[in-house]
Amino acid sequence: MSTRLEAQFAFLLEADKLRRIDRQNLILDCSRRENSAEHSWHLALYALVLAPFASPEVDVFRAIRMLLLHDLVEIDAGDHPITDNVDWAAVAKAEQAAAQRLFELLPKDQGAEFLALWQEFEAADSPDAHFAKRVDHCQPIFQTLYGVKPLDWHVDVVRSNLNGGRAAALEQDFAEAFHHAFSLLGEDTGFDCSRLTARLPFLNEADKLKLVTRASKLGDGSRHENSAEHSWHIMLYAWVLAEHSTNAVDVDRVLQMLLLHDLVEIDAGDSPIHGVTDAAALAALAAREEAAADRLFGLLPAAQGEVMRSIWEEFEAAESADAIFAKSIDRVQPVLLNLLNGGGSWVEYDVSLPQLDARVGGKVIRGAPDVWHHVRAQVEPWFRNAGRM
Repeated sequence: MSTRLEAQFAFLLEADKLRRIDRQNLILDCSRRENSAEHSWHLALYALVLAPFASPEVDVFRAIRMLLLHDLVEIDAGDHPITDNVDWAAVAKAEQAAAQRLFELLPKDQGAEFLALWQEFEAADSPDAHFAKRVDHCQPIFQTLYGVKPLDWHVDVVRSNLNGGRAAALEQDFAEAFHHAFSLLGEDTGFDCSRLTARLPFLNEADKLKLVTRASKLGDGSRHENSAEHSWHIMLYAWVLAEHSTNAVDVDRVLQMLLLHDLVEIDAGDSPIHGVTDAAALAALAAREEAAADRLFGLLPAAQGEVMRSIWEEFEAAESADAIFAKSIDRVQPVLLNLLNGGGSWVEYDVSLPQLDARVGGKVIRGAPDVWHHVRAQVEPWFRNAGRM
């Protein structure tokens, strides 16, 4: 058994706990508070869509990696809204300790890489970190101001944040975001924000992925996961496990695929791998997903929407090395969650080990055989004890 894989999975399973951290912000329909995992996914999507606003020296994909990691420290240190009256120096110290603990779960080389990237984001001195910070500052603003029924005091927080808070820097660093936020507050400055407003409908619609419930439960079994936080988690999986791919892959392209791959579920819904096995039903699902892709990527400016649609199509086709690996990783994460929570969807859908091998194992082996052999060794005792061999 690979000690390297053991360390990598120890980190990935610990990261699952970020879904239990609720933020002050509400999701766009204002039905509940957002959690830090789905927030991290949405920020990554913001960074990808707002790439045209980044300065030429910015590597947007490095910024996306920062945003995937940046809130992991909240697992230990908790979330602290900007309105909290806290000792911020103490918070920074607690977050540094959390980063050390979490990234030390990884193999030493990966842990050092992740810690350095997290520290770079916190320092916000590099162009990549600066862009990531600005994305992190503007997303909660638009999530509030475009909310179906935002709380009055949340709107007041946004106004205060723009007038002298950390978001005031947007006036210089991302003028379209700054001026459009004031327009939404009823204070139109006359600034041309059309490049931004052409992209916000897509980003706002994407918020609905946080409402799509999957068959898999969180590791603690407390609730079913949603497709937004799932997308964040499997992006981490792909990044950490990329070295085990059968073929060399472009990790940033894999991350982009996994960032986008489940968006079609906003219209088409989730289809559990153990729940939809009939050929006719699968064909009908594929048609619904195609129509969803037409609608959703059509919300973007044409050139940008076409690029993202092609990435989604490549993932669905699963023919390139990047897509094969991305598909493999998409299958792995629910297996580990089921094992943690006592069987999860295996119990619900009466799954046997041969069925798991056929529906999941074959796809994972195609892209990352060592990963599947490791995972299967972990889950086989559960199936044996449950009499599902």
